[in-house]
Amino acid sequence: MATITACANDLGFNELFARNLSSLGNKKDMLIVMTTSGNSKNILKVLKQAKKMEIFSVGLLGNGGGKAKSLCDMHLTIKSNDTARIQEAHKFIGHIVCELVEKKYL
Repeated sequence: MATITACANDLGFNELFARNLSSLGNKKDMLIVMTTSGNSKNILKVLKQAKKMEIFSVGLLGNGGGKAKSLCDMHLTIKSNDTARIQEAHKFIGHIVCELVEKKYL
């Protein structure tokens, strides 16, 4: 919480995720982003930072994918313009991923 507050206050919310990735990310990591529009500035910045750091990026997108689509190494774009439907689909996908990870490692 302190990192979110400090970074957002000192650098602006658009830098929040990219700044954290630059300090915590490693080449073998995977970045997963979710954005309904595909055009959120903070998401675009973190995807660009991931490219610089050679971190594989996966995007859960909506509304045609927006600008984020071309920045992701892999993406799943929900074919809807309805924010609620896109977010519901993203949540569902997140639950599936968690279940698969649990089955693999627990």
